[in-house]
Amino acid sequence: MIVTTTENVTGYRVLEVKGQVYGVVVRSRGLAGNILAGLRSIFGGEITEYTQLLEETRRHAIDRMVKNATLMGANAVVMIRFDSSEIGQTMSEIVAYGTAVVLEKQG
Repeated sequence: MIVTTTENVTGYRVLEVKGQVYGVVVRSRGLAGNILAGLRSIFGGEITEYTQLLEETRRHAIDRMVKNATLMGANAVVMIRFDSSEIGQTMSEIVAYGTAVVLEKQG
């Protein structure tokens, strides 16, 4: 499955637009991770516990989006974007979304 942030894919043409597709994941860092992150925030710098959590969550959201696009009969997702928000003080929501399409290789 081709997944891209661009509207067009070089060497391919869009045969059919299947529609909007998305993958949603809500995750929470465990108590130990929150304590470590809280301690790190006192001293400044990157909070690796949260960086790792968000990287894993984005990958999971993309995987869900691709699964949904496959169920729609698409072989690519174009114009993908991410959105994120916090739920309470301990949970993060990540949404990967884009347009599911059927691409055909040109000439």
